[in-house]
Amino acid sequence: MATESPHRERMKTLQNIWTGFVRFVDSDYFPEGAEAARAKPEKMEIGRALPFAILHLGCLGVIWTGWSWAAVLTAIGLYLVRMFAVTGFYHRYFCHRAYHTSRPMQFVFGLIGLTSVQRGPLWWASVHRHHHAHSEEEVDAHSPVQKGFLWSHIGWLTSSKNFPTDYRLVRDLVKYPELVFLNRFDLLGPLLLFAALFGFGTGLEHFAPGLGTTAWQMVVWGFFISTTILFHGTCAVNSFAHTLGRKRFQTGDESRNSLILALITLGEGWHNNHHHYQSSARQGFYWWEIDISYYVIKLLAATGIVWGVREVPVKVYEDASKTLTPP
Repeated sequence: MATESPHRERMKTLQNIWTGFVRFVDSDYFPEGAEAARAKPEKMEIGRALPFAILHLGCLGVIWTGWSWAAVLTAIGLYLVRMFAVTGFYHRYFCHRAYHTSRPMQFVFGLIGLTSVQRGPLWWASVHRHHHAHSEEEVDAHSPVQKGFLWSHIGWLTSSKNFPTDYRLVRDLVKYPELVFLNRFDLLGPLLLFAALFGFGTGLEHFAPGLGTTAWQMVVWGFFISTTILFHGTCAVNSFAHTLGRKRFQTGDESRNSLILALITLGEGWHNNHHHYQSSARQGFYWWEIDISYYVIKLLAATGIVWGVREVPVKVYEDASKTLTPP
């Protein structure tokens, strides 16, 4: 049987390496086509699970780097900033257009969102809009009712079926090429964050040695630990917010309200409220329902960075007063 020449084998190897590299850096690159990828069976794939494994394993670096107050406070600060980037920018702005901003700030919002390591704003918005349209149905990518708790929390992210961006669901955003760029090359955010943390840690190591901080310690705490906690906090909305808590509104799905989850996610825990009325920038409908992301959005509105913040209509409060189910 004839075999390929060494030259052709080398070229084939190089082509495979190049294809793998392009696929790694360009989230819109699917050799088989996006529709073919979406048609694949829904299952966990080692290649898709590997980044999450690396992210979690990176936390173990604390065994060698130790800790310092500077590193821990940086991790906490980055958790809060990036959780708001997910809740305030990705969710309430890109998904639901709950307020308006300028085109340059829209780009900044998307870039900050990339550092959360939760892919691009258009992919995030397309998946979430699909979730609202088909909540708890078989096609809902992360329904714990249909596919179990673990799959809704993390498993769905390890399947190529859920990887392509459905640009048909985000036509209002596709018209901005800069957002499409961020969505395609979403790896840019994590790389910039990693480099910034390494540089920041190096600077503290040399100019403020009394803090006991090193470059790799800052990376372990600011990138790996902070991002891992952020990831699970965000994913808890898919899993816990559809299994634990109370219902105020009968929404036809299992969305629920939870104060604990609202505190962890800066307001996203009022999930039943949100499923009842999705367009509002406010998800904690009452003053006692703490919604930190909403407070920050109102602060941004006061500075003129955003405007046209959409509030909860009176009709929604009338619906709530008639419900037989406690909040």
